[in-house]
Amino acid sequence: MSNKELPHNHGERNILDLQEQLNNIADFQIIADVFKQLGDTTRIRIFWLLCHCEECVINIAAMLDMSSPAVSHHLRPLRNSGLIVSRREGKEVYYQAANTPQSRLLHQMIEQVMEIACPK
Repeated sequence: MSNKELPHNHGERNILDLQEQLNNIADFQIIADVFKQLGDTTRIRIFWLLCHCEECVINIAAMLDMSSPAVSHHLRPLRNSGLIVSRREGKEVYYQAANTPQSRLLHQMIEQVMEIACPK
């Protein structure tokens, strides 16, 4: 980014660093894509469940009272975004939350928001 003068100078010293970071649109797109996964109630429920246990599609479907194809439809983008991982054992595929800082942070965020927004 060029050294662009801002309309108002408020004495910020790191404004050029901020402007440079704002131009990293790809970084912000990655974050938006992750949050997009959590913009769906069913995906949040599935992700939350898989943070607590490893499960197969059939059991996830039973717990959520959904069809297996519907659950698979939600698992795919969660897996593609790196929030969950899968392993195959024979014909069965098991899913669980990925052991990554991103996944752990999102799980912690969900837990904290639930505690604040959904007091019992």
